[in-house]
Amino acid sequence: MDVERRKLLQIAGAGSVAGAFGLAGCSSSDGSGAGTSASGSVTGARTSLTLDRAAWQHDATNDVYWQIGQVYAATPAARDYETLGIYVPGPYFSATKNGDGTYTAKVRSRGKVGAYTAATAPIVLPVNTPGYAAQKPPTSYSYDDVSSYLEAGMVYVAPGLRGKDSQTSTYTGNAPWGVTDLKAAVRFIRYNADAVPGDQDRIVVFGMSGGGAQSAVMGASGDSSLYRPYLKAIGAAMTTAKGKRISDAVAGVMAWCPITNLDYANAAYEWNLGQFASTGTRAAGTWTAAYSADLSDAFAAYQNKLGIKDASGRRLTLTESADGHYLAGSYYDHVVSVVETSLNNFLADTTFPYTPSSTGGMGAPDGSGSAPSGSAPSGSAPSGSAPSGAPSGDASSGTTDSTTTSTTYQTAQAYVAALNSDSTWVTYDAATNTATVTSLAGFVQSQKTASKDVGAFDGVDRGATENVVLGLGEDPLHFAQVSRQVIARNQGRYASASGWDSAYAAGHYAVDFAKTDSVGKAVAHRSDMYNPMYYLSPFYAGHRTAKVAPSWRIRTGIMQGDTASTTEINLALALADYGIETVDFATVWGQAHTMAERSGDPVANFIDWVEKEVAA
Repeated sequence: MDVERRKLLQIAGAGSVAGAFGLAGCSSSDGSGAGTSASGSVTGARTSLTLDRAAWQHDATNDVYWQIGQVYAATPAARDYETLGIYVPGPYFSATKNGDGTYTAKVRSRGKVGAYTAATAPIVLPVNTPGYAAQKPPTSYSYDDVSSYLEAGMVYVAPGLRGKDSQTSTYTGNAPWGVTDLKAAVRFIRYNADAVPGDQDRIVVFGMSGGGAQSAVMGASGDSSLYRPYLKAIGAAMTTAKGKRISDAVAGVMAWCPITNLDYANAAYEWNLGQFASTGTRAAGTWTAAYSADLSDAFAAYQNKLGIKDASGRRLTLTESADGHYLAGSYYDHVVSVVETSLNNFLADTTFPYTPSSTGGMGAPDGSGSAPSGSAPSGSAPSGSAPSGAPSGDASSGTTDSTTTSTTYQTAQAYVAALNSDSTWVTYDAATNTATVTSLAGFVQSQKTASKDVGAFDGVDRGATENVVLGLGEDPLHFAQVSRQVIARNQGRYASASGWDSAYAAGHYAVDFAKTDSVGKAVAHRSDMYNPMYYLSPFYAGHRTAKVAPSWRIRTGIMQGDTASTTEINLALALADYGIETVDFATVWGQAHTMAERSGDPVANFIDWVEKEVAA
């Protein structure tokens, strides 16, 4: 098991989906709200939501108490996923032996580890769901999996979650079941607050890629009413034993490269990346090239309605430009400034000579190009090849390493010159060691080329990963309203271009949008549930209908072709506009789709951030 797989506790796995189960009706004594289904039949064998205080295992060598296999929903749909593991530093418990290898444990509130006590320790939950896949719950104990967090004094909870790859004849894992399961796990921990150490107001979720996306959804949708029928369907804890409502809101979110905001992701991708490409599905004469251009324009219209503002209160909008699609306006300037900041951070962090690593690392002072230890969790590789972070073209004043085929740049000037090898889009001031980025097109064509076809997230043939994420069981569905509208307006024109098929017509969207899941909700509703912006932006009906996490840390590799930079940029801006004061956002130069960090180890940085920002 590799280092990052151990640290993040890679527990994503296969599963299954397809079944239907009704809404739970009567509330129950365990607070789950589970009872009979809408049809009056029993929803499943009832499971107690009370954690067994006498079932703790103990790792005496490392002084860790742990339980696994704890079902966190009273009427679970997927018992192979809907369990969790709890890992607690030994000083947080006062325990006695039961005589059979297990322990009865009681919280010792003054027990201390590092900066925390049993009463103040953050509770952290990994969301390791690449591509919105399922996350398998732990089935055995390994200290290596949790050591970094426990040694820092945190309580670690590892929940199983359904996902796009968990499809059986009895249950489905499409959205919103992954986040629903995550919410149920959080509710279970709060239901058992007296038995589980840690500060219930300091629960933090963290993940990368699809896991970062679901962490962001979790952070934005706290206590959203949209999830209630889904939570009740699996018998999640809705109230305490005394009838007090239980919250599923969290205190903090750590999201690396979150692939989210799917409703306009197609359009954002074409505005940010697609309009600067001219091959494949964007080749002249193809209907998808015309579709790409129309999606770019549609993104501008959307962006202008979001009403997002920058730190100075300036509304960020796009305006038409002489070249390209809406490459002007305050929002365009802001995106360029994010690229510029990322490059200048890189110049400040890097000692030349510099050799880009194969993973797009920062480069060590000796030019060896060593990368931060954080890499993409196992199984989370992007569908397209990731750029190495090395500029294209020849590097003036550079040398080539024949063993790695990478180039060593002797000076910052040489590096910038290489960035400008195809077109001039960066200027450099050696006196201040700062760069100025003058063109988004130049940056994208040099460093962030499109790796996905037009219809990057809602595929024209329903072939994208996200079509299954928002599908029904194994059946993919169209879900992007913007794509439906663009195709409806222009399909007559598209039909005369190369590659058009009547199967791509807008009517297919109408069919998909009419289908409902086992809770009776259509794909547009479920897309809203899985969109952080739905809860954060006044553009959406869900604005201010949920409890938003007060602390966020967002990191992304700026070179990734997996999603538009606007995804993370808009999320960070919307959080700040919402009034969230702790939004630590950075794009990382030279990094692609990975646990991107400017320096240091991703897990160590996360733990440090929790201590300083969430638990302070």
